[in-house]
Amino acid sequence: MLTLVISGIVVVVLLSGLRVAQEYERGVVFRLGRYAGLRGPGLYWIIPLGVERSRTIDIRTRTVSAEQQETITRDSVTIRVNAVLWYHITQADKSIIAVKDSAAAVYQLALTSLRNIIGQHDLDEVLQERDKINDLLRGSIADVTTAWGIVVERFEMKDVELPEAMQQVMAMQAEAIREKRARIIKAEAELEASKKLGDAAEQMANNPVAVELRRMQMVTEVGAENNSTTVLMVPSDFVTLAKSFNQYLSEHTSHKPRNPSGTGA
Repeated sequence: MLTLVISGIVVVVLLSGLRVAQEYERGVVFRLGRYAGLRGPGLYWIIPLGVERSRTIDIRTRTVSAEQQETITRDSVTIRVNAVLWYHITQADKSIIAVKDSAAAVYQLALTSLRNIIGQHDLDEVLQERDKINDLLRGSIADVTTAWGIVVERFEMKDVELPEAMQQVMAMQAEAIREKRARIIKAEAELEASKKLGDAAEQMANNPVAVELRRMQMVTEVGAENNSTTVLMVPSDFVTLAKSFNQYLSEHTSHKPRNPSGTGA
């Protein structure tokens, strides 16, 4: 009877050393306080009665939302920044031995790096060069977390909140830029139109028939828009004739002999 009792106690003690680690978990085993190795995934056994102890570590990717940080950029603008961090544990033993609380350590390191990196850049860089800032954020903590057995996958800014006064200034700046672009486009269009008109005028000057056709087209357009308008067409020959007559008079007037000084007409 005593043998059965002892055997039962031994079996219970042995079974108490059984552990199960999921596929995404690893068991870190310590024997009498010293690191003994990794176990899992699956079923594994440790020496019971406190000889060996195990801690289960989740090695899946973790997503951490960094709380909003109020910081000052290099050009002295106060902004509030939110960020998101993705990381996972690659060496479960180091995540326990090298750092007391790996999750808290990574989180605090991320907050500190976020404030430092933002403080080293101007507001325009923070708003327009997010990819560059995100790479710097990740690189600033990757070297430190590697010693803890942790790999930082991504560390990116999620939202940048500006003061209301700065938002108004930026809106005015954007409006001024749009107005500048509109004026440049309008000026370029007028320049191109003037060149086209010059080319058209040159062609019409060399071809009088084109002038007449253009004049008739203009009369048609005026008649279609303003039916009550009376249009009097003067042939271009009359204009040419008047110009020639005026030139003839000017030439004969300039060759007319003048009266001698002191004599009557």
